[in-house]
Amino acid sequence: MSDGIRLERSGRGGTVARITLDRPEVRNALDAATIDALRRLFVQLSKEKPAALRVVVLAGAGNVFCAGADIAEMRASAELTREQNEADAMALSEMLDSIDRCPVPVIARVQGAALGGGMGLCAVSDLVIAEAGARFGFTETRLGILPSVIAPFVVAKIGETHARALFPGGRRFDAIRATRIGLVHEVVEGEPGLDAAVEAAVADILASGPTAVRAAKAIVREVRGLPHASTRWHTARRIATQRVAAEGQEGLRAFLERRRPAWQVDDEVES
Repeated sequence: MSDGIRLERSGRGGTVARITLDRPEVRNALDAATIDALRRLFVQLSKEKPAALRVVVLAGAGNVFCAGADIAEMRASAELTREQNEADAMALSEMLDSIDRCPVPVIARVQGAALGGGMGLCAVSDLVIAEAGARFGFTETRLGILPSVIAPFVVAKIGETHARALFPGGRRFDAIRATRIGLVHEVVEGEPGLDAAVEAAVADILASGPTAVRAAKAIVREVRGLPHASTRWHTARRIATQRVAAEGQEGLRAFLERRRPAWQVDDEVES
């Protein structure tokens, strides 16, 4: 693909989608074309059936995952009207929302730095694996602006207390603190370790039932917006539906018969 991103498919039948921000010369900064391309791609991927798409890996080419907004476009934004700036901000919000709503797990592979909009990408990814030397930061206030568009996604991920501590000052922090606040889930040493950890996470997902994985991700969003009494009935109906479905029945039979379920194959993940 063009517009600053690259898509590759791997695994049996291409069920693993690997999306790479491909603007290393500007540290994979997010310009309007890249934001639009990411949104369109995730909308397209979200329409694929469980057997066709199992997991998405989001990465950045070069030494940095994503340094945030494109400097050239930030300069240009100074000449935009309020209405034009609102439209520009909504484009970023819609892109992040398209990733957040992706029906399959999204794994972020983070090296170098994730700043500004790059933090938004981490927030909407389900699993974030970072190299130990990676740096993070809500650096917008250092430029006289604020992490407004990414805020709904970030606060949902790290909570209000950490957002209040980190948003105003714009200080950069390391992968250990990113893990403590829930932005990052795993920290590894070196890029070979990063690749190995990502592949292990992909393998975990491919070992699980395709529809079960999607339903497990979906239920998190579903229950967080329901009162407690409603969640009890909703979750009971959800598990009952999965248990009587073909995939649930196959998984149970495979367990009792001490064999692999039909969706697991030895060469599922290809390099």
